[in-house]
Amino acid sequence: MNPLKSLVLLLLVFAPFLTIAQERGVGIRLGEPLSLTYKDFIEDYLSYEVMIGFAGVNSSDYYRKDFESNPPASNAFYQNHSAKKGVSINARVALHEDITEVFEITEGYLMAYGGAGIQIRTTNVNYSYFQNITSSATQPLLQEDRTNFDFGPEAFAGAEYYFNETPISVFAEVGMFIELIDRVNIKGQGGVGVRYLF
Repeated sequence: MNPLKSLVLLLLVFAPFLTIAQERGVGIRLGEPLSLTYKDFIEDYLSYEVMIGFAGVNSSDYYRKDFESNPPASNAFYQNHSAKKGVSINARVALHEDITEVFEITEGYLMAYGGAGIQIRTTNVNYSYFQNITSSATQPLLQEDRTNFDFGPEAFAGAEYYFNETPISVFAEVGMFIELIDRVNIKGQGGVGVRYLF
């Protein structure tokens, strides 16, 4: 599915919730993936979040195996590749628990959270290959550009601190993305960030 069509579909799905604003926040998340984030609460302890940004590339072995399982020709032999970050879109929900008293915090409040969602990621990959490995010294090095499309669920947990006098929150989280399309792959994720509350 085209990433732009996916984004439009996600916005349409979440549009009804945009009117239930309790404590909305927009901000930036530094980490994997690097994203702009919009978060809002459906109920006191249930939130949804949409993130749009850039995800990192997978391992070199991942793309080599992808090429070898789907070569451009039957006599194509992988030489190397380069990969560039593509678009990342996340849609997720989380349950929150106030843990301010656990840490004896006297200013502001701290919420622990955990949840799940879906993630779409793309990567632009340029492959270099030979047509015939037995005579690679005389064969021209050929190129092929591909867009690697990944889709699957994610799970995450973290904590978010809300300041008393300032409409800002800061957060840190860890998580895991399980790619189901176009192949099965597990990737650790995490990040820190800040949101402006309105």
